[in-house]
Amino acid sequence: MTVLVNDPEDFPAESLAGFADAFSAWVKPVYGGVVRSTKVEEGKVALIVGGGSGHYPAFAGWVGPGFADGAVAGNIFSSPSAAQAYSVAKAADRGAGVLIGFGNYAGDVLHFGQAVERLRSEGIDARTLAVTDDIASGGPDEHLKRRGIAGDLPTFKVTAAAAEAGLSIDEVEAVFNNVNERTRSFGVAFSGCTLPGADGPLFSLDEGVMGIGLGIHGEPGVDEKPLGTSDDVAKTLVDGLLADRPENPGNRVIAIVNGLGDTKYEEMFVLYRDIARRLRDADLEIVEGEVGEFVTSLDMAGVSLTLVWLDDEIEKYWFAPCDTPAYRKGNMERPEADTTQLASAPEPVTVAKRGSEESQALAEKALGVLRAISELMQEKEKELGQIDSVAGDGDHGIGMARGSKAAVEQAERLAADGGGAGTVLAGAGDAWSASAGGTSGALWGALITAFGSVLGDENKATGTTLTGAARAALDAVTRLGGAKPGDKTMVDAFTPAVEALESGKSWDDAADAAKAGADRTKDLVAKVGRARPLGEKSLGTPDAGAISLAMIIETLARALK
Repeated sequence: MTVLVNDPEDFPAESLAGFADAFSAWVKPVYGGVVRSTKVEEGKVALIVGGGSGHYPAFAGWVGPGFADGAVAGNIFSSPSAAQAYSVAKAADRGAGVLIGFGNYAGDVLHFGQAVERLRSEGIDARTLAVTDDIASGGPDEHLKRRGIAGDLPTFKVTAAAAEAGLSIDEVEAVFNNVNERTRSFGVAFSGCTLPGADGPLFSLDEGVMGIGLGIHGEPGVDEKPLGTSDDVAKTLVDGLLADRPENPGNRVIAIVNGLGDTKYEEMFVLYRDIARRLRDADLEIVEGEVGEFVTSLDMAGVSLTLVWLDDEIEKYWFAPCDTPAYRKGNMERPEADTTQLASAPEPVTVAKRGSEESQALAEKALGVLRAISELMQEKEKELGQIDSVAGDGDHGIGMARGSKAAVEQAERLAADGGGAGTVLAGAGDAWSASAGGTSGALWGALITAFGSVLGDENKATGTTLTGAARAALDAVTRLGGAKPGDKTMVDAFTPAVEALESGKSWDDAADAAKAGADRTKDLVAKVGRARPLGEKSLGTPDAGAISLAMIIETLARALK
């Protein structure tokens, strides 16, 4: 249990502030997290890592020369906001692009993805990197759908070294994909963790029982079995990982025993001894072993084993030197301090340069469309909420009403400052996401931002431009949400609308296609999103997100006349 607490709600922020003060030679605070306090050369690809708090030394403890350029920190076990991720990424950008790495959790995928969309709208090459090492969260044929757990350490370390070596963003991303493909983890829990201020743990286990396939957010695991001896635990972990080897693995591995927060180092050394013997009996060469706390879960008792199957590229970057508060390799001279002042509050979208006359006129038209959308969403708030309540939590109408209203207010401010269409819509998307919250808010924020990024701040819109903007918006939604046609989401309405435009049809035709696509969702079972667990219950009712999107495209079609 966490004992040293003031106000539990302030615990993550106070912890991060104390960390930044104690390790000021390596890091300095910025809104949303920390970045290196040492100078970084221009032209280097920036690697940002992050997720919820409660996992130290992940993620802030890995910021420093040779490793991460910055870390984004959310609340305990909660994804940081898009604004936090954007702030840290902007502070770390050195002109060669930004990669944002995280464990593969839905909230992180959406919010980091939305930050990437905003960065791209400003001309920054930004991409996300999702670690998927946990074999308990998906079968061998679902490797890229798995969660990220202690594999965060080797995948980010290797990727960071590639960036430090001066590789291009395409090359660094390829290194990440390679090491992520060759990294596997499996864990067990002996007791649950307790959130700061809570009366008890998130879960408990009977005496002599362990949870198999733990998560790092207090999840109890996917199965239970008798605890047994250290060697019994070693057999469970080693057998599980050896049955899930990557393609062409070779026989050279890095073996990492990770403690979850309340398991003693002496215990982990005993376990490592048993693991190492079993790996060598399987004719594997342990090139390096690591034992310690790398990705924790507050005070959870438990351990995980990570195997990284080496090739020449991974081995080179794994052994490259680094110097951070919590992880060091080799000898590395620390660069001089960077005295640049950083933001301590969210950075709002502003008009850096007035748009052209054509783009300002287009921005006014976009503002008119946003006002019409907001009025419609206020009117349809209850109806959309009722549709959503059948298999969701009933908040879709509220979110759409709040998000669209905030978008109008922000767009009015930016248009009054002379913003072009791209800037006005970027601000509108940012405000929609922040005010609406949830998955829908993040997706609509990304949709509007992507649409505006194609319009830009210089040119007037042509039919071709608007069609391209619609395609970019759809691509942003599918990239962030991971849904495809047939999954019973807004994509089922958006896809046929965009395809109609791309085939040369009118916006009226696109609106009809969207409405037909939304209507068809009543015959689908939800496969992604919050409605997925109640998918069968959703049969006979259309998807609220698809319905609201069809309404909005119809509104846009009327405006374009």
